[in-house]
Amino acid sequence: MAVTQEPKDLGFGSVVAAQSRVRLMNRDGSFNVRRGGRLAGIIGNPYHSLLTMTWPAFLGVLATVYLLANLAFALLFLACGPGALGESDTAFPSGSFLQAFFFSVETFATIGYGAIVPETVRANFLVLFESFVSLISIALATGLIFARFSRPIPRIRFSSRALIAPYMGRTGFMFRIANARRNEIVGIEATVILARFVTTNGVRTRSFTELALERKRVIFFSLSWTVVHPIDESSPMWGLSAQELLDSEAEFLILLSGTDETFFQTVSARGSYTAAELLWGHKFSNIFLPPAQDGVVRIDLALIDSTEAVPLPEVVAAR
Repeated sequence: MAVTQEPKDLGFGSVVAAQSRVRLMNRDGSFNVRRGGRLAGIIGNPYHSLLTMTWPAFLGVLATVYLLANLAFALLFLACGPGALGESDTAFPSGSFLQAFFFSVETFATIGYGAIVPETVRANFLVLFESFVSLISIALATGLIFARFSRPIPRIRFSSRALIAPYMGRTGFMFRIANARRNEIVGIEATVILARFVTTNGVRTRSFTELALERKRVIFFSLSWTVVHPIDESSPMWGLSAQELLDSEAEFLILLSGTDETFFQTVSARGSYTAAELLWGHKFSNIFLPPAQDGVVRIDLALIDSTEAVPLPEVVAAR
C-alpha cells in the first residue's frame, strides 16, 4: 500500500505556497506576512508587544502613557473645585489647568516641591489614589525595562551574498556567518531550506526541501562559519542552472539556533537568500588577520562579504 507523504510547507500553508510571489523571508529574518487586526493583537497581549517593539516605540509608549495619566489627574484635580489646590507663590493662577497638571506631575513622580499643596479632603484622597497609581506604574515600567534588557538577542551577521563555489571537485552552495557580539553562542545548529516553484500535474506550487549540509552543527561559534551544502547527485540543486533557479523563484531559508552562554538560553536567528542574490563562480576571501603579538587569532568582520572570482568545474560551467 502506498504511503502518502505529508507535504512540507514549513507552516506557511498551502495558500501561501501556491499564491505568494514575493520572498517568504526578508534578509533581516522577518517574514513577509501582513497580519490583520494588529491593533487588537497588541491590546490583547500588551506585555508581548511591549517586549518586542523597538526601543523608540517603547519609549514613545511610556512617554505617552505618562503624559495621558498626568492630563487625566489634572482634570480630576480641576473637578475637585477652585479651592482644591493651594500654592505658596504665583507661578500658576489658582484653579488653572497648568496648576493642576504640574501638581499631578510632582505627585506622580514623588518630587514634592511643596509649592502647590492639596487643600480639600477630596484633593487629598485624589493625591492618595495618584500616589498608588504612580507606585504601580513605576514598578511596571521598571520590570518592562529590565525584561527588555535581559532578553538574549543574538547579533549574527550573514554575508550579503550566498555563493555557488567549487567544493571538493564539484560545487557547493555556501554562505558565511559570524558572531558580531563578544558573548559566545555554543552548540549552534543550521537548517537550510530550499523553497522554489515546481509544476506538478499542471499545478504550479512552491515546494520546500531541506538541504543536507557539510556540517550541520558546530560546538563553539567564536569566529566565523561558512555553511556549505554540497551539490552532488543527491542534492535537489544538482543540474540546476542559475537561470532555472531564477525562473523557479528559488529562495534559501535559513534558521540558526544555539545557546547563549551568558544567559544560558536558546537563541535563534533567521535569514534568506533569493536566486538573484547568488554569486556563481566566487569563493569567500580569507577573513582571518595575522595573529597578534601575543598569538591571539583575529578575524575582520568587515571582510565577511569579501569574495574572489574562481572558475567552476567544467560540468557546471557548461550549464
